Amino acid sequence: MAQPRSLYSRLRLPARRSEAFALAALLVMTGLAIAGPSGLFAWSETLQLRDAREARLAKLEAERDRLKNRVELLDPANADPDLAGELVRRQMGVVHPDEVVVKLED
Repeated sequence: MAQPRSLYSRLRLPARRSEAFALAALLVMTGLAIAGPSGLFAWSETLQLRDAREARLAKLEAERDRLKNRVELLDPANADPDLAGELVRRQMGVVHPDEVVVKLED
């Protein structure tokens, strides 16, 4: 009878090791899910970063649209005369004698 008992204890020991390993792995995964770089604690920071990036993206898209409009107005085939005149006067510093310059504070 001693032989079946020692066989039972030999079979049971590896099972406990695998249970302990599985428990340790589960605890590590739970810890990473809570405090890891993409866990629950980092979630609010991730949302703040996303909101900041969306605001910056909206600002850059508005700037891009403004510049795109300006480029379309300066198309050599169909240039806007008002914008062309404004650019020439600004860059050359040329004003006609009958014009009045009004400087506005930005």
